[in-house]
Amino acid sequence: MNAIHKIEHWGDTHHPAILDLLRITLGIFLFLKGYGFFHNMAFLEYTIQEQNLINLSPAALEILMYYITFMHLAGGILITLGLLTRLSSILQLPIVIGAVFFINIFKTTLNSDLWLSIFACVLLVMFAFIGSGPISLNRVLSLPNR
Repeated sequence: MNAIHKIEHWGDTHHPAILDLLRITLGIFLFLKGYGFFHNMAFLEYTIQEQNLINLSPAALEILMYYITFMHLAGGILITLGLLTRLSSILQLPIVIGAVFFINIFKTTLNSDLWLSIFACVLLVMFAFIGSGPISLNRVLSLPNR
């Protein structure tokens, strides 16, 4: 538990304000991705099934699709507002890591989202450590920076 407090303290003291702009942009990007998935669930289903890496039952596929959509929508809003940023970033990481390794890395087209997914993954890991920053609802509400 002491290591977690040290990481939180380091994140709170080493947070330039420009990172808040990156956090807000990342949150908006994730929200828009979730919004796009919500309005085109067939594309998300096709993208998951196209890889043929795992054979999911229809119920498990539905649960996975709704988890991805909900986490992008809710997590994007929370990251944008700077509320529960660390938790939201950690919950987004499995989705984005899956997008990097299972979806985008096997695409052969030059217009793939691989670099965008890698950049989002790096930012999510960074915000999981450093937290919300000075321009956030955590700071306004005087909540711990989580």
